[in-house]
Amino acid sequence: MSGRKALLEYVRANAVRLPGGRVDYDPLLDRIGDASLVLLGEATHGTHEFYRARAEITKRLIREKGFHAVAIEGDWPDAYRVNTYVRGMGEDADAEASLAGFKRFPVWMWRNSDVLDFVGWLRDHNERAHDDVGFYGLDLYSLYTSIDVVVRYLDRVDPEAAQRAKERYACFDHYGGDTRRYGYSANLGLSPSCETEVVEQLLDLRRRVAEWRNEDGKVLEENVFSIEQNARLIKNAEEYYRTMFMGASSWNRRDRHMAETLDAIRAHLERRVGAAKLVVWAHNSHVGDARATEMGRAGELNIGQLAREQYGTDAVLVGFTTYEGTVTAASDWDAPSERKAVRSALGESYESVFHEVGIPRFMLVLGEDASNDPAFSVPRIERAIGVVYRPKSERSSHYFGANLTAQFDVVVHFDHTRAVEPLERTPGWVTGEPPETYPFAV
Repeated sequence: MSGRKALLEYVRANAVRLPGGRVDYDPLLDRIGDASLVLLGEATHGTHEFYRARAEITKRLIREKGFHAVAIEGDWPDAYRVNTYVRGMGEDADAEASLAGFKRFPVWMWRNSDVLDFVGWLRDHNERAHDDVGFYGLDLYSLYTSIDVVVRYLDRVDPEAAQRAKERYACFDHYGGDTRRYGYSANLGLSPSCETEVVEQLLDLRRRVAEWRNEDGKVLEENVFSIEQNARLIKNAEEYYRTMFMGASSWNRRDRHMAETLDAIRAHLERRVGAAKLVVWAHNSHVGDARATEMGRAGELNIGQLAREQYGTDAVLVGFTTYEGTVTAASDWDAPSERKAVRSALGESYESVFHEVGIPRFMLVLGEDASNDPAFSVPRIERAIGVVYRPKSERSSHYFGANLTAQFDVVVHFDHTRAVEPLERTPGWVTGEPPETYPFAV
């Protein structure tokens, strides 16, 4: 039996259909069991079905299994504004206002209709159930925003410490807010790096945090936690941008930062509520175990790998795939969002086999039986679309080799998907992408 035929037969025999009912994800919740960390992926950063499914799964984890927080592949200060809203601590009047901090490209990734609905639901849930489920960011792109947050906070509570912070962070003033320019200059030795300054500031702040935590009633634990995370982000972001032209080094710094932030949130929740059960929303390339992919062979690691190494079976990794449809993405970095057509998956891919199965929506729970099954013995490629989608270089830009059964614990497949709807729609999103034959179509 050919490898493709064996995989087809395996999927047809083991696929759990998802017709859209209330019990769709029962087998997933059974697989999760008592695990305290669930990582939900996505094959693109702009697909409605992925966002909606993650929201529905997360709602059930909160209601039925007592999960305490959602951690997203977004920047700390922007997500923390949402955190204050959903927990009734912020000044934003509604869910859309709470998402206003997400201004950096790609804005649609978190300012979209599906996230808006989920944030509104989370606020309502916390109020109705007298719960305190939080919303946090794992990423480190917000260097200048985090600097501003730290300095403004210190200005209020410790002016002398604020002055020291301003003097140290002034190292970045020469780059006009351009982090890539800083990274390029520091990496080539064209200007001194700010490494010493950001490390000193983090250590200084941690000393003050220790003092504040011993002064009952003077500083809220939540504020102290957030400010410390911003200072740690600045330190890690400096290293990330300084190494961003060095291949795996910057990728690994970013994912280690996200894993460290996840650990910090868990520790914070344990101090606050005595337990820590978290859901992570991030791309498949961060969530799936890197050791099972070309990434790992190239020296890259990710959150999924680090979570498995640290938490073992207490971490459950869930991947999402699609065969074709539309996606919200850009043609280049920092370019406007577009509603782009997703080409049919290449024939040698997992997605192509899943399409041939003929089930529009299904889930595979991958255990040891799958790992040892001959159906998965033939290496295959898997598609990954980030914030930039370039169909003309589809194979080289958006596919990588992977061993699906070692990469994820569960895979959810939606055969045809549509673009997530941004809150701000550009002309390129409204009109959509012209056919490939344009302007020669007849």
